[in-house]
Amino acid sequence: MWISVTLQAEADKAEALSDALMEAGALSVSIEDADAGTEAERPQFGEPGHLPTALWDHSRVIALFDAAADPAELGAMLAEAARAAGFDAVPPFTTETVAEQNWVQLTQSQFDPIRITDRLWIVPSWHEAPDADAINIELDPGMAFGTGSHPTTRLCLEWLCEAVVPGCSVLDYGCGSGILGIAAAKLGAGEVLGIDIDEKAVDAARDNAARNHADMRLQHSAVPLGDAFDLVVANILTNPLCVLAPAISARVAPGGRVALSGVLETQAAQVIEAWAPYIALHVGAAHEGWIRLEGRRPGP
Repeated sequence: MWISVTLQAEADKAEALSDALMEAGALSVSIEDADAGTEAERPQFGEPGHLPTALWDHSRVIALFDAAADPAELGAMLAEAARAAGFDAVPPFTTETVAEQNWVQLTQSQFDPIRITDRLWIVPSWHEAPDADAINIELDPGMAFGTGSHPTTRLCLEWLCEAVVPGCSVLDYGCGSGILGIAAAKLGAGEVLGIDIDEKAVDAARDNAARNHADMRLQHSAVPLGDAFDLVVANILTNPLCVLAPAISARVAPGGRVALSGVLETQAAQVIEAWAPYIALHVGAAHEGWIRLEGRRPGP
């Protein structure tokens, strides 16, 4: 048994309170939108691979404590955490008892197979593939970004299903979990390279590629890259897409195609302008406020 304590906090103090509760002895802490389920609810997606820049204006900080803690001990822990987080007193809170559960099973139940197209599915390891005849990528939620559930990942996977032809070469720039490169390889690409600035992402992508028997090379982005590719896909952040426009566009072979995501609809013009000297981009698709930009390098 555990005791769940839910405290109210404003955005500027929620994260500090979360950290302080862990220091005070909480077993786990999460932060949620206190306005969830109301007209004031504010979805927070952030950009791929990164936390949102700000929390909700009204947040719920939920801390889990051992049920063996007596009320006085629990009160002391809350007071200590509130003080450390800059509160004059413990903010309003409620408590409830949480029964023993199979947490692994509960977590797994939140992740079902994801249909990208009739041809391609993303399937967690604990599920049977809904369509054994489709291309099924086995991928579990993990440290590296990219499980197929985020709109930008879906937009890139849909593009690969349309763009990959047998034997083509593909660069996955900012590979995260490796999902895009793995999909390209299983869709029939002849050469696939995934690169990422995060060494842990490279390791995760390597493990995922091996699990899926996908022929895919992986390397850190610090390693010089001189090859050009028939297809280049980059699902990263808007600012890096702009800054890296010369470098990424140079990796697109003459006549080759590029798809960029991790871009909100309101940021489209910014990326299109940054890429204009190299490759003309247009909006190819949109999903839940995110877009995919596409272009082709002039050439044969």
